[in-house]
Amino acid sequence: MPTTPIVPFSSGYVVLDVENIDTDQIIPARFLTTTERTGLGAAAFHDWRYDRAGAPIVGFPLNAPAAARAEILVAGPNFGCGSSREHAVWALLGAGFRAVVSARFADIFRGNALANGLLPIQVDGRVVERLIASSEGHHMLSVDLASQTLSFPDGTVVTFPIAPFAKHCLLNGIDDLDFLLGVSGDVDAYEAANETRISTLSVEAVV
Repeated sequence: MPTTPIVPFSSGYVVLDVENIDTDQIIPARFLTTTERTGLGAAAFHDWRYDRAGAPIVGFPLNAPAAARAEILVAGPNFGCGSSREHAVWALLGAGFRAVVSARFADIFRGNALANGLLPIQVDGRVVERLIASSEGHHMLSVDLASQTLSFPDGTVVTFPIAPFAKHCLLNGIDDLDFLLGVSGDVDAYEAANETRISTLSVEAVV
């Protein structure tokens, strides 16, 4: 499914200084009643954001006024552990986040994020500690996927890893299927230029 290409952007950030945030905390299971990618933003971190009466909990970071404009979430290590639900990524996107910064991501969550247009930025734990310490100042961060960099207002630049194919897809707003469809002409040309040696309809080799 096509996604929005990730272009360079700058944003404030919101911090959840918690380790092992799992997908049920990102979006509780009772909200998993849809297969649509949209409409889940209000349920993001629902049981942390609201009390039993549905009122916002004062002091929760995502309820702060500045959080409404933040497109970057900074979280503790092992973010996205737990179940494999894609809804967790959809909820974060629906809540306005374009990137999540952490010292470590759960593998399945990372894959879901990359497949749905959410950028997982893995950095050294000391970088996360610096972001947490500076969060009260509502500093801006700049993200550039092409150069794989996260930049601070003082000019400090840190790099983050990403698989080349995932990077290509995110930069172009495409998924695996879109990529294959985009190179179908190359596949046809290859098949036309190379003699078939094995039949896909028979176990016998073509002579």
